[in-house]
Amino acid sequence: MSEAKENNKLQRKLKPRQMNMIAIGGAIGTGLFVATGSSISTAGPGGSMVAYGIIGIAVYFVMTALGEMATYRPVPGAFETYSTDYIDPAFGFAMGWNYWYCSAMTVATELVASAIVMKFWFPDSSSIMWSAIFIVLLLVLNMFSAGIFGEAEFWFAGIKVVTIIIFLVVGVLMIIGVFKSESPGFSNWTLDDAPFVGGGFAIFSIFMVAGFSFVGVEATAIAAGECVNPEKTVPKAINSVFWRILLFYIGAIFVVATLIPYTNPDLLNADIDNVAVSPFTIIFEKSGIAMAASVMNAVILTSILSCGNSTLYSASRLLFSMANSGKSPKLFGKVSKKGVPVVAVLFTALTASLCFLTSLNSDSAVYTWLYSATGLTGFLTWFGICICHLRFRRGFKVQGKDLAELKYKTKLYPFGTWYSLIVCTIVILGQGYYAFTSSGVDWYGVLVTYIGLPIFVALYIIRKIVKKTKIISATEMDLSKDPVQQESPKVG
Repeated sequence: MSEAKENNKLQRKLKPRQMNMIAIGGAIGTGLFVATGSSISTAGPGGSMVAYGIIGIAVYFVMTALGEMATYRPVPGAFETYSTDYIDPAFGFAMGWNYWYCSAMTVATELVASAIVMKFWFPDSSSIMWSAIFIVLLLVLNMFSAGIFGEAEFWFAGIKVVTIIIFLVVGVLMIIGVFKSESPGFSNWTLDDAPFVGGGFAIFSIFMVAGFSFVGVEATAIAAGECVNPEKTVPKAINSVFWRILLFYIGAIFVVATLIPYTNPDLLNADIDNVAVSPFTIIFEKSGIAMAASVMNAVILTSILSCGNSTLYSASRLLFSMANSGKSPKLFGKVSKKGVPVVAVLFTALTASLCFLTSLNSDSAVYTWLYSATGLTGFLTWFGICICHLRFRRGFKVQGKDLAELKYKTKLYPFGTWYSLIVCTIVILGQGYYAFTSSGVDWYGVLVTYIGLPIFVALYIIRKIVKKTKIISATEMDLSKDPVQQESPKVG
């Protein structure tokens, strides 16, 4: 009986193959299928590859830093817990609520996107109907067990991976002239101002797009508290992120930039509601693949569902973690018999649905402001993770702990962590540079762009004043592997 119960518990946990796909799903979204076209149009072939390369390397070091801590101490709160124990409980409060808010808004955005995608096939259908169908689907995938969530994410991400691999193979074959269409060779790399168009400012502007494309990879660490054998599973999933980013993003940009000139207006016009001019669609059509637009629309839909699925999961686990550490109502700490924080899942879905409904108002200013406030969240989260990791290592050294205790160690420490910290700081401070022009300052643009930063600071300061928290010294850090302040959702 006990053996059968243990097997039942394992079935509800995330398996290694599912963790690998969660890592992929977090790193690949509509940003790859749609936004790469505008990036190439803005900065040229070389400029876009440099921008994605710089951000991709920063994301890799963020993930290895987070992976080191998550492997040592796998808890569902991940960076919220680490921020609390290695920096300041008020900082953990700000990190947790900031990321949860961003996640809820991201789910709302995916509901908007799903309705747009479905209108490609059913132009006269109701947006509310499609969004309601998809929020119910996401709830079904998240309400029963981590295993069901992981299985859905495995197949969602699998569709994306297969599509990208086919795209890269077809693209390379077109470049070398296997297909009937004439190969441009590498002439597009020297066309007009190529390969670097617009100089440094153009590359810098792509930093923002590239960074937003990668937001979501943190789900791997949040899922560490509910996976089988995290000491082995998490490092494998994280180690593969860099190579997938390199192959999928850099490879896709290379293929698109080689086959389509950066001056092609369709690259700039690519958008989620105009899938016909997605660079993937254009190249598939050139190769002669029938119904390329419909195929890519279906892939983009699975990408949207994948993002919504993993984001709802991450947000609910953060609420659960914060409930157990006193940063959110205790109600969110309740779990079902299968270990799912049901109330946290429902509350996040409800919040996302309400935010979605504001977008249907003829005056969508409220929705615009809510969404703009999430713009910096990904970079603020990565920034916080880097600070956590530097403090974690500092505490390890001061308390005389042996690094051999770390089953997984980040690469090139401390260079990698500092590199990511500097890149995130530059992006956070510089993303609204366009609002500062020679004719004056666009204060509305500044406010909309940076609204997420004062919200984060306000959360930190208010919590610090109310709870009278202190920055935790290296000697007082809780570096135990078994956290006292919270536990993983009970399984079984």
